[in-house]
Amino acid sequence: MSTNKRALAAVNPLVETKDVIAIKDKTGNLYESIVVMSRRANQIAVTMKEELHKKLDEFSSHTDNLEEIHENKEQIEISRMYERMANPALQATAEFFDDKIYYSKK
Repeated sequence: MSTNKRALAAVNPLVETKDVIAIKDKTGNLYESIVVMSRRANQIAVTMKEELHKKLDEFSSHTDNLEEIHENKEQIEISRMYERMANPALQATAEFFDDKIYYSKK
């Protein structure tokens, strides 16, 4: 398989082009819609990072000895699971189009 085919096979199903007009129509302003999606993406990213650190802290040892470092298959599997998850920006965009994000103007 060529690298292009591999790259296409690994693309998340949430990745698709969006109509700029449809984005603008949600809030009435394109840039406002992008701000709403970006703020939600930041919230998702922070939540995912906290969850990952909580799960990986269970495996951390408090001794810093290079000889004691070993691979833990469960730790590697947790990391791979988070790597396979959709990008927070893609998740936020999907939530925005599914009307799952509440936003208001100040």
